[in-house]
Amino acid sequence: MTEPLIDIRDISVGFTGKSGATLPVLRNIDLKVNAGESIGIVGESGSGKSTLALAAMGYLKRGLRLMEGSVAFQGQDMFARTPTELEQIRGGELALIPQNSGQSLTPTLRIGAQLVEALRLHADVPEAQYSAKVIELLGQVRLPDPAAIMTRFPHELSGGQQQRAAIAMALAGEPTALLLDEPTTGLDVTTQAHILELLRDIARDRGMAMVYVSHDLGAIARVCDRVVVMYAGEVVLEGSARQVLKAPIHPYARGLLASIPRLSDPRLPVALDGRPPAPGGAGQGCSFVDRCALVQDGCRTSRPGLENLPSGEVVRCFHHENAHQLSLTGSGAVPAKLDLDAPPALHLHDLAISYRRAGLVDKVLGRDSAGVPTVDGIEITVAKGETLGLVGESGSGKSTILKAIAGLLPPSGGKITVAGGNALAPEAEQRTPDHLRKIQLIFQNPDDSLNPRQTIAQILEKPLKLYFGLMGDAVHQRSAEILDRVRLGAHYLDRLPSQLSGGEKQRVAIARAFAAEPDLVLCDEVTSALDVSVQAAVLDLLNDLKATQGTTYVFVSHDLAVVRALSDRVAVLYQGRLCELGPSADVYATPSHPYTEVLLGAVLEPDPDTAPTLSADDVVELSPPAQGCPFQRRCPRRIGRICDTDDPPWQQGAKGHAIKCHHSIADLATAQAEDAAGQRA
Repeated sequence: MTEPLIDIRDISVGFTGKSGATLPVLRNIDLKVNAGESIGIVGESGSGKSTLALAAMGYLKRGLRLMEGSVAFQGQDMFARTPTELEQIRGGELALIPQNSGQSLTPTLRIGAQLVEALRLHADVPEAQYSAKVIELLGQVRLPDPAAIMTRFPHELSGGQQQRAAIAMALAGEPTALLLDEPTTGLDVTTQAHILELLRDIARDRGMAMVYVSHDLGAIARVCDRVVVMYAGEVVLEGSARQVLKAPIHPYARGLLASIPRLSDPRLPVALDGRPPAPGGAGQGCSFVDRCALVQDGCRTSRPGLENLPSGEVVRCFHHENAHQLSLTGSGAVPAKLDLDAPPALHLHDLAISYRRAGLVDKVLGRDSAGVPTVDGIEITVAKGETLGLVGESGSGKSTILKAIAGLLPPSGGKITVAGGNALAPEAEQRTPDHLRKIQLIFQNPDDSLNPRQTIAQILEKPLKLYFGLMGDAVHQRSAEILDRVRLGAHYLDRLPSQLSGGEKQRVAIARAFAAEPDLVLCDEVTSALDVSVQAAVLDLLNDLKATQGTTYVFVSHDLAVVRALSDRVAVLYQGRLCELGPSADVYATPSHPYTEVLLGAVLEPDPDTAPTLSADDVVELSPPAQGCPFQRRCPRRIGRICDTDDPPWQQGAKGHAIKCHHSIADLATAQAEDAAGQRA
């Protein structure tokens, strides 16, 4: 029998609590990964997924220790190897793609230099071929203009572009096994779908094993052969991807699937009730007992063991034969409806934004050095209490627009007004305290916005003191209330950000924004780091605040199903240009612009039998063409020369649905219907 490439045997990992007792983070985990096999590990934040993946590399975070068990890679104990031996293995034979690309990219080195370093240390590539190989790797992960990208520093790339560079760096060493910790979290739908296809192909061609940790069950369905479901530090279900994702036999797995928003369903997803137990707090019975719909008295007094079933599945549940009684789809509330007569809360007037600024020579000579704006011609009015979704690929200008509204990036043209027609000063430093309080931005990456040296209490107390003058016990009480609303508790107040999981840190960032009681909340990928159950709870929270307080949102996300669940209207951006705008229900039911078709076709469903619609020759671009339609070079419905030379007009449809295209909405609807009929035939 062939020896597993990765062999994890009965490992338990824990840390020492304040009482001196050892609290388990992982409990008696067994996992075998064979060469060429792809295994997905899923579960909520804090379930131990990332700890297990890092343990496979012989690494534990500070404060954790191996309590029992062993981890072998290619037959050798990883925790018995020397630091020098581990350095030779990590990044080469055994590579990691972390959730936060900033953790693997050096901010002071250009992207090309970092990939060259990976090639020099771990790949058998002649030095003369380094540059060509770097360009090849950057092209494989769909970065536009790889020759230009390799000369840039990490801060000059968007979050999604940084993540693709990190993936390219991991692939540079041609690993035998690849550990992926939420690797596509920051990627747009088309890039994610193409990169997952790339990883599937590489794994098949090289016989490379993959251990894929993710909240995204659609991504898991696309690349994984087997799926392991973890809860409270232990495995509760393991089986083939088809078994676990189509007919799971554990109530927790079914709850996760019911928490996922769907493109076809206008209702909000339903979050699992309650929270996972804290480390060491599972008690004597089943760790899922307080949240389970199938619970019986015996579940509270006895811990179920793992049961091997004839189907090949492994399950930890006394009542798994009744799991089919639980729904796999959510039945949440329909989002709060927009008041059509509501006054404007935000107006973007012909907004243009450019990252390039005039230098001293340009100013002396009176030259305009801005070039082609990153964002141009954005004209949108957002009503009070409305949720406007901004969607588009990485680099389409979504986050750039949010930064301009927040005053972090001054516009190069146009203006921004808020309720009452008051124009906002272009920079935050010039704005009134009231404007600063009323407009809050939640960043995509919480590590960029949370001070690592401050406790959660110190982070939350700043807006409470600054805007409301709260002091002492009042600050503590209000902070605890805010944390509870984002499904954290008062016991988090004394923790540092480094002691939280990625999803927990993002919830703290959301809590801090709402501590200011804002009128307008700018959400930049606020759910991308959250597991599906917490994501469902946060979406429900945002919807509740909208209904009760009239909060207005501009919501940026790569997850089109999340946008569908929360938004009243959707604005589709390509290369910083608006190409479609309309009610969410209409845009999702009948996407009119060809680019919107491409986006929706790339969405991954949590079903291994459903594949995205991708074009093999679809290419990404670094900037829009100088004239004509911005989407002309990628458009599957390109007409001809008019697309190259003429700026497309706005085509108005019903209910405020409009597209900027040389095709009429009616013609596109006919073409889409014909394509659908052809596919059915």
